[in-house]
Amino acid sequence: MDFLNSFLPVILYIVAIILLIILIIIGIRVLGMLNRVDKMLDDVEKKINTFNNAIAVMGRAADGIANISDSVIFGVTTAVSKIFNKNKKEEDDVYE
Repeated sequence: MDFLNSFLPVILYIVAIILLIILIIIGIRVLGMLNRVDKMLDDVEKKINTFNNAIAVMGRAADGIANISDSVIFGVTTAVSKIFNKNKKEEDDVYE
């Protein structure tokens, strides 16, 4: 029993040291991987920023088309409402 009381802590210390060394190695590799991922994200961001002008032009074109279509629809609905309101006024005059 005395043997286990003196031998078991030594084994636990050795295992703890080995685990600490393994965790340090894994931490260093993770930091290296994070640096590579950061560089890759910077590259992707640069490539996306090259398309900002094209996206802005498409947005302006879409806004222009929407404004034109809104104007056309407003004109058509105004003309249709004038036609139907004219018929209602004539019917009201007949009943009076």
